Amino acid sequence: MNVTLLSIFSGIAGMFGWGLYDFLGGVFAKQIGPYKSFFWSQLAGLASILLPSFLIVPVMDIPSGVMLLFPIAALLYSAGYLFFFKGFEIGNMSIVAATMNLWAVFTMMFAFTFMGQRLSVIQTIGVLMILAGVTLASLSWSEIQQRKFQLSTGVREAIAGAFFFGIYWNVSEIIVEQVGWLVSTALIKLGIVVFMLLFFALSKRGMSLAGAAGKTTFAIFIMGMIEAGAVAVVNYGLTIGDAILITPIASALSIVTIMLAIVFLKERITKTQGIGVATAVVGIVVTGL
Repeated sequence: MNVTLLSIFSGIAGMFGWGLYDFLGGVFAKQIGPYKSFFWSQLAGLASILLPSFLIVPVMDIPSGVMLLFPIAALLYSAGYLFFFKGFEIGNMSIVAATMNLWAVFTMMFAFTFMGQRLSVIQTIGVLMILAGVTLASLSWSEIQQRKFQLSTGVREAIAGAFFFGIYWNVSEIIVEQVGWLVSTALIKLGIVVFMLLFFALSKRGMSLAGAAGKTTFAIFIMGMIEAGAVAVVNYGLTIGDAILITPIASALSIVTIMLAIVFLKERITKTQGIGVATAVVGIVVTGL
């Protein structure tokens, strides 16, 4: 398989995997809370990725500088998704998913500032489209017409999550280039689980799924395995494919989340917000041209 096709398939796998994970995460965040939903799904993802890691990857020396980046990456990923899931819990999933697209903008901003990467004219247009789309999708326009400025519920949390997630991808890129896709995926997952265990212990929050239905528990574990697979496939694609093609395809995950929310949850958005959602999604795609 040539590099271009591999890049496309990796991006599509990431888009559908993360899109489905975000949709299910939003559903279960409303049922059992964002913290339990995130922790147990990540634990399932860790379990599913550890076995191939032990079987495929030989013992290797990891540079000390890179080792320091693993807990940072785990913290950033955890913070990003906890805010996302909290936004899903209290807000409209379609609007929160559109606002999440800001993570791509934050990734580019940090890459521009700290990694010396530059945007083309087309990519700059794409970033502006994302910002415009998120603005249209995230504001409560009925309140504005009454001269009250108000963000839609869950948008603040989604913006905070996008900020942490955007930084994460810059850190993750450095790690993947140094140690490979499978080791980076497994160790970051391990760091996420450790962070969440500390979070539950310090906050004295309950973490048991004893009160959840059997189908809910099963679905949470399946969604965690799907998300871990998406991360692994995208990381693998980044090691041998074209990141400039993979990233914008994968980052269009909100298409999947929004469509699932509209079809299965019967969510309604205003015409203006719908235009904003579409604009943000198109902007994501344009950044990869």
